[in-house]
Amino acid sequence: MTAASFDLAAFRTLGRPAVMGVLNVTPDSFSDGGQFLAPDRAIARAGQMADQGAEILDIGAESTRPYGGARPIAADEEIARLAPVVPDIVKIGLPISIDTMKAPVAAFALERGVAIVNDVWGLQRDPDMARVVAESGATIVVMHNRERADAAIDIMADIDAFFARSLDLAARAGIDSSRIVLDPGIGFGKTPAQSVLALARLGDLKRFGLPLLVGASRKRFIDKISPAPPERRLGGSLAAHLVAAEAGAAIVRAHDVAETAQALKVAKAIREARCPT
Repeated sequence: MTAASFDLAAFRTLGRPAVMGVLNVTPDSFSDGGQFLAPDRAIARAGQMADQGAEILDIGAESTRPYGGARPIAADEEIARLAPVVPDIVKIGLPISIDTMKAPVAAFALERGVAIVNDVWGLQRDPDMARVVAESGATIVVMHNRERADAAIDIMADIDAFFARSLDLAARAGIDSSRIVLDPGIGFGKTPAQSVLALARLGDLKRFGLPLLVGASRKRFIDKISPAPPERRLGGSLAAHLVAAEAGAAIVRAHDVAETAQALKVAKAIREARCPT
């Protein structure tokens, strides 16, 4: 099994983070659960995000919402949700990411042209995930996570220790560091204040020498700062992603693709006008 090719370095010429569009083929995701469960709607939404400026598409078939209430599903059910949509979405021609913590699901997707595994447990939940990624040559997004938030801990120290464990697993499996992206996991296993801190100190994670992905789109910390339901958190999402871009994020993961792409392009133009080369 060989994954489709993906070269993150190619996006560096953009001068801004690449936009990863979110597609949840689930009934219970926190923001858009049920909207794209039907295969035809999911495929249409993927094409729409591509037209709106997404450079990467991220497909998830199991809700991993961190606030409780999501129903865990077996790998077979996850694959059944993906099977009708993945082949057609791959045909769009953008790099495709599979949002899963299960090795069999990752293997299924990689065999069908997916290039990236986005693991919300950073190779630490399924003991076979590192092997699947290594053997396929796929890119892996290692996301920080915790079973539950703990306001008493030093969240940046926890992120550092988590990434160190994940990177050790990756090295042992033979995953080259050029194929690893780190994600601080905004909203996952964190209080809203800890999510804000992780964004504020995103630059600290550059010490790992790896590309950073930030997924702050519609997250709960926005509601704690400026109360709004998920579908009305666009302003907060854009603010967080612009801050992440300034801190050096290589990818931002967003539900609102057109608005995010526009914001990043405008910010880039302003930055270049301020400091012309």
